[in-house]
Amino acid sequence: MLRRFLKAKIRDIKVTGADLSYEGSITIDEDLLDRSGILPYEEVHVLDVENGNRFTTYVIKGKRGSGVIELNGPAARLGLIGDRIMVLTFVYLTEDEIPSLSPVVVSGNRT
Repeated sequence: MLRRFLKAKIRDIKVTGADLSYEGSITIDEDLLDRSGILPYEEVHVLDVENGNRFTTYVIKGKRGSGVIELNGPAARLGLIGDRIMVLTFVYLTEDEIPSLSPVVVSGNRT
């Protein structure tokens, strides 16, 4: 039996842009992706701290060092520029793999 657990979380980030005309996704600075282990096109859950919205989408790699966090397509209607958000991804594990689980939590605020 497989069970689902948190694999990685990016916290302390703010939406920097929105593009309603894009097909859909969230663009995240490549530095944050590297630090979190989240891959381009990986499914993520986005939680908006400001309005309580939660949605599922996939990641698009943003320019390294740009700080970009952009909601695209329909997701652009679920948050505003400046909203604090969290991005989470999950993994399925067997019973034998569970004891070695160590989720990665990355803060977008490096201060």
